Amino acid sequence: MTKIVSVNQRGSLTLPKDVRDRLGIAKGGQVILDVNDNGAVSLRPGAVFPVEIYSEERVRQFDAMNNGPLKGRKLRFRKTK
Repeated sequence: MTKIVSVNQRGSLTLPKDVRDRLGIAKGGQVILDVNDNGAVSLRPGAVFPVEIYSEERVRQFDAMNNGPLKGRKLRFRKTK
């Protein structure tokens, strides 16, 4: 698929709707732009995943929440078929 798009004064371009649909890029989505040594440009759909980094204290809180209600209980696991 080849498309010609214009670049505005601010350097922005608009991906045509059929291209966005084909790549699964929704409003607010991101793309990865690669430029190789020959100057060829490629765009790929990007994915952003939120990452949380927890302090040691917060990890201890999670452990307490998970282990507290189960303390002293024997856990039994069933085999799935």
